[in-house]
Amino acid sequence: MTGQHLYGKQTELGVENFGPGRRRASDVPMLIKNYGLVKEAAAEANRKLGVISGSQAQAIEQAAHEVAQGLHNEQFPTALVVGGGGTTTNMNVNEVIAARASEIAGTLIHPNDHVNASQSTNDSYPTAMALTVLDLAEAPIRALDDLALAFDSKADEYDQTIRLGRTCLQDAVTLTVGETHRSHSAAIRRTTSQLRTAVSALTEIPLGATVLGSGIGAASGYRREAVAQLSKLTGRKLAPSPDMFDALANLDPYARIAHAGARAALTMAKIAQDLRVLSSGPLAGIEEVMLPATQAGSSIMPGKINPVIPEYVMQLSYRIRGTSSTVEMAAAAGELELNIMEPIIIDSLIDIFDDLKSSATIFADKCIKGLTWDGSRLQANASAAFDRWIKKSSEVGYEETTREVTEYWTNAKHDIP
Repeated sequence: MTGQHLYGKQTELGVENFGPGRRRASDVPMLIKNYGLVKEAAAEANRKLGVISGSQAQAIEQAAHEVAQGLHNEQFPTALVVGGGGTTTNMNVNEVIAARASEIAGTLIHPNDHVNASQSTNDSYPTAMALTVLDLAEAPIRALDDLALAFDSKADEYDQTIRLGRTCLQDAVTLTVGETHRSHSAAIRRTTSQLRTAVSALTEIPLGATVLGSGIGAASGYRREAVAQLSKLTGRKLAPSPDMFDALANLDPYARIAHAGARAALTMAKIAQDLRVLSSGPLAGIEEVMLPATQAGSSIMPGKINPVIPEYVMQLSYRIRGTSSTVEMAAAAGELELNIMEPIIIDSLIDIFDDLKSSATIFADKCIKGLTWDGSRLQANASAAFDRWIKKSSEVGYEETTREVTEYWTNAKHDIP
């Protein structure tokens, strides 16, 4: 259908009112795919319940299936972020499917009367949105899992290597590099699990809620039929939202997803910052860790190498955490029985997922997998550990040991050239 518009007046008004936006619906093929599946499931449910004829349902299902396969992505020019709670997007989908179904059936298929039968934007948009977030979350979750594995591998490599631990950036006691990297892995796995759990809540969908959650305008049994058919089409175990009124009024599940993403980003940034400190040098810093040299660190200082990958991870964490605040504010902005801020929520979650995937992937591939620990430097610094002084304190007391420590360090500093 290249060069031929399948969409109609409501889509044109959406483009006129909101422009192309920073991101169009067509820029999120996963959303178009899932919206097509929602319409296909709805048509089959409506056919079974006698809401539309068999020939109408067959044409709509074929057209919706083509949309889900990405065959008409160029027909979705509307901005992703629009006013009206996604009505512009829903009508864009309705119009494209109706026009294509009319071609297939050889008779008029109406975007509202037939394609949108038993539905409202109130329930079709958040259903397509939930499915899209479920799909899009898979890539960052895999990237975070891979990052945890990279830390596990590095922990095995340096399992018995002793290093100096620090509190308040001051010398403390010893631990192993293996213990350090396993703590990194544990933190990443914990936050990844939180993200996975938050996303899994979206398998409860509001399809069949129609307006406000009332189910008005849908035939008896539609909700059950539509959700069952959508489960079959998506291959996911979907269930109706326990309370349809709650599902449309309150979008806090998306805030939980954004918060989980922000926690994962914060954890990565903390680890990145630690490695950045431990790699400081090369002569006047700590220099216990050598990070892979990925590029020149200065345009004027020859040979200078900077910890650019940890700095990249830290910067993306700031953006992720800021974007998470956008989702939180949007979730709080729902009024009375409906929250119409879903477009900015899905747009923000796309950004969060993109940044999470990029951050975790680049951190693992360009930093963690290639870093090394300097054994001689670690050994020298470990000599400053308080392990022996803690043991001494248990034998002669805290005050006496403090005097010995002070004298020891005074002499040690004098010995440094």
